[in-house]
Amino acid sequence: MFVRKKNHHMGYSMVIAGGFFAIIMTGAILLTLPISSKAGTFTPFVDCLFTATSASCVTGLIPFDTATHWTIFGQIVIISMIQIGGLGFMTISMIFMFLFRRKVGLRTRTLLKESANVMYIGGVVRLAKMILRRTLIFEGIGAILLASQFIPDIGWKMGIYYGIFHSISAFCNAGFDLMGIYFGPSSSIVHYQTNPVVCLTICALIVIGGLGFLVWDDITRNRFRFKKFRLHTKVVLTATAILIVVGAALFFVLEYNNTFAGKTVAEKALMAVFQSVTPRTAGFNSVDQGSLTEGSKMLTMFLMFVGGSSGSTAGGIKTTTMVLIILMVLSIISNERHAHIFGRRIDTDTTKRAATIFALNVSLITLGTFLICCTSNFSLEDVVFEAFSAMGTVGLTVGVSGACNAFAKIILTLLMYFGRVGSLSFALIFTEKKTSRELEYPEEALMIG
Repeated sequence: MFVRKKNHHMGYSMVIAGGFFAIIMTGAILLTLPISSKAGTFTPFVDCLFTATSASCVTGLIPFDTATHWTIFGQIVIISMIQIGGLGFMTISMIFMFLFRRKVGLRTRTLLKESANVMYIGGVVRLAKMILRRTLIFEGIGAILLASQFIPDIGWKMGIYYGIFHSISAFCNAGFDLMGIYFGPSSSIVHYQTNPVVCLTICALIVIGGLGFLVWDDITRNRFRFKKFRLHTKVVLTATAILIVVGAALFFVLEYNNTFAGKTVAEKALMAVFQSVTPRTAGFNSVDQGSLTEGSKMLTMFLMFVGGSSGSTAGGIKTTTMVLIILMVLSIISNERHAHIFGRRIDTDTTKRAATIFALNVSLITLGTFLICCTSNFSLEDVVFEAFSAMGTVGLTVGVSGACNAFAKIILTLLMYFGRVGSLSFALIFTEKKTSRELEYPEEALMIG
């Protein structure tokens, strides 16, 4: 028997993917102009497209050092794309609707729900207002704290500007920095690797931005009473805490006599926490990623793959997806029909989507790595690291992005785009139909394992 049904979700996915594409192309064209380059010349379009995608998809991979190549105009274009890409273009568009007192219709509410990746359409306008208000507060506090540390080194004018730029970049989990002009190209925050104010402020902004807007709302409503939180919030907070603590402990041990050598125990602990937080799609680095031990690189790639949480400024497959994969495996091993956590059963459709996202991301990373390896002379290890960074919209690099050819840049650009839009959402665009048909076939067993 055939069942016909409308499917609007795919249409919304196309609008969101198209919106990001429009932002990227606009940014790429602006960056191509001589006014954006300190050399006063046109920048190659492929490099501008790569930078615009990295900014809009809040990644942080760059072909040129941001501070030394781009003018103030170019930097403002980049930070604007980071802000729009971090919050979602539909959330930004709500600002203008509020300013001009436009009525928010059902389609706009649904698009906002999909853009913010929240579960319910009810209260989505109130949520959008909360997102904008909290973003301004968090980024403002972060800018003040960072500027207080930058001003003594680079002066009031640039210190304030740098505070604002790096606060937005950290909160949106982008990882773009402007330190190259003072402390060497691609130095990120290595100069401040033992500065607790800078490191902990950036860590706090990354974590808050990566928790997700729905989690913010739940914490506000229930005032940190864990038992009253939604299941989603409980899973996000628990997974985030485990990843940060376990990751920091492992980095502390693995890098104790390597990149952390010569530091005090307290400084090593600070650097370990920072290294544990930043792969969660932020992209700032306080040590040379190419100098990490092999174990640390593997751990970093895992954290980049997982990323932040759904409905946040972060990328990756998301903490909830990884938790569901683990729960699904445990339920099969335990011979249980459904995955469950915190006294709640997870429905089959959700676990199937989690498995699909996992499989798609692994497949895209594998394909991207293969294509780059076929056309470049980089080591497999470095290419895999860069592919994980691009797909997870992280921005940590071992030098491939700045030295690769145009074809490799296009592959990394596509990985960043897929990672931000969502591999599953992007795949649904190509199967979009006004009606879908479901046909029940006879069932038969298949041997596996």
